[in-house]
Amino acid sequence: MKGIGIKIFFFLLFPSIGNGNTYAQNESLFADVRLALNTGSSRELSQHFHDNIQLNVIGELGNYSKAHAEIYLKEFFKKHEPINFEYVIQRTSKGDLKYAIGNYVHSEGTYLVLIRAKKIDGKEKIYMIDFSEE
Repeated sequence: MKGIGIKIFFFLLFPSIGNGNTYAQNESLFADVRLALNTGSSRELSQHFHDNIQLNVIGELGNYSKAHAEIYLKEFFKKHEPINFEYVIQRTSKGDLKYAIGNYVHSEGTYLVLIRAKKIDGKEKIYMIDFSEE
């Protein structure tokens, strides 16, 4: 009985244990994305895009191919050079959809960034990014 209590304790403390390495994959994806946003690297960021991605950049909404999204964000980063990016929240919802919300600080202010990802062909891929004014 004591062993069952310990397993329940660890399951509650570390819920990702029951999901294989989902937490590790989630951390890896969002760690790579944080680095790309901190450095303003559209190339590194696009490595994690699905083939088609929805971008909403300060009210300009569009669906883009991976290549076009990279070009669009390259221009965005030139105009709004990053100073810092930090997450406020990272979560996995039912259905294994992942999302993160963070603050993108640039020379003229801060944008709130929402990132949504899901597993596609066995890999976590970003399918939506939203930059909005706070």
